[in-house]
Amino acid sequence: MRRHKEYEFEIVDVEFPGMGVAYDKEKKIYIKGAVPGQKILGYVKKLKKEYGEAKIVKVLNTIEGQIEPKCPHFGVCGGCTHQFIDYEEQIRLKEIQLLKLFKDANMDGFQYEGIERSPKEFEYRNKMEFTFGDMEKDGELTLGMHMKNRSFGIINVQECVLIPKDFRIILDTIVSYFRNKNASYYKIMKVEGYLRNLVIRSTENTDEILVNLVTTSKGSCDEEEIVKLLMDLELNSKIVGILHTTNDSLADMVAADRIDIIYGRDYIIEKVLGLKFKISPLSFFQTNTLGAEKLYSIVMDFVGKLDSKMIFDLYCGTGTIGQIAASKKAKKVIGIELIEEAVKAANENAELNNLDNCTFIAGDVAKVIQELQDKPDVIILDPPRPGVHPKALDYVIKFNAKEIVYVSCNPKTLMVDLRKLIDSGYKVEKVKGMDMFPQTGHLECVVRIYKA
Repeated sequence: MRRHKEYEFEIVDVEFPGMGVAYDKEKKIYIKGAVPGQKILGYVKKLKKEYGEAKIVKVLNTIEGQIEPKCPHFGVCGGCTHQFIDYEEQIRLKEIQLLKLFKDANMDGFQYEGIERSPKEFEYRNKMEFTFGDMEKDGELTLGMHMKNRSFGIINVQECVLIPKDFRIILDTIVSYFRNKNASYYKIMKVEGYLRNLVIRSTENTDEILVNLVTTSKGSCDEEEIVKLLMDLELNSKIVGILHTTNDSLADMVAADRIDIIYGRDYIIEKVLGLKFKISPLSFFQTNTLGAEKLYSIVMDFVGKLDSKMIFDLYCGTGTIGQIAASKKAKKVIGIELIEEAVKAANENAELNNLDNCTFIAGDVAKVIQELQDKPDVIILDPPRPGVHPKALDYVIKFNAKEIVYVSCNPKTLMVDLRKLIDSGYKVEKVKGMDMFPQTGHLECVVRIYKA
């Protein structure tokens, strides 16, 4: 087998995150989005001594339980990977992957509580970062998602089924407007062009929308015209804010050198489990609101009785979990988060919810945790995809808390952190998955750990 060549593969297994597994003699070949039973023509893009990676060129057969994808963009858009199988089968495959991670890490003896389903299979996303571009070089302006197996192509996703109808209307309106203006999009390699992103955020329970147009400083637009265009739309929810963000960063990401409010306000307010949360443009909030309510309920169930408990909420974001704990009569909650804007929002939210038993601190968790004088009864860990910083985990262990509840968006790095906690005297008691991302290979996992 050689790189940059095409071969037929038979998928015999699946591993997290949504990687089909085939074999070339003894060597594992990982293929994103493939599932057991499929035969595919794959392009080998990586070959190492231990494993290889290929991408799907063509699926050669139909498997039992296969369904017609609901989204017309599926297969071209690089977003969803599993729309061609029904939701129950998606959950079954995720369960296989999750339990295999624990088995391969030699962790057993815990209570496994299955995977909680997302309340919505479609139209569940409350935030999308769309990118301006084109499908072909010098083609018509598009606004949407990166194309599958393409470095720079952007497909217009005006019929995407993971987003609410309002998002689709706004996307179609904005891209049509700028097409008529013959506006240029930002080309990252040439460092030129004007339009970069359109970010839309919405609420599930309060029906609010925040629209954020992201451009470079190399151009201009008629902001009043854009506001009128958007405010004249017939939507299910109400646009409460329209922003114009200037981003001259060289990185291919949504960042802000400057944010101008061109209509309304620069935040939306969501209600989750009886509490209000102010969500600003760059702050983190779970992208599946109804799923988040289920996720946080699992966390509170794993924490148990909160009366008189000191809670540390590490990697707290806008403080959702910490404030829910505070509202349930925890003695005190201390949250730590790197992003200052998120911490500002967390403290504002605590005031909004009349909670005086929680405090949120901005800073690197690995550093701030060293300065805390309080001793936690329970530590809640909700780190980003790379997991808990090793230094921070050392201090978590030193606190010697009786209970830890770990919320992971990447069960692979979860295994690394759990092994270190187990080697330090902790024991895994309960494990439960939460599917926040239907139609994809991603999965959240909540683990209750106690001092053995």
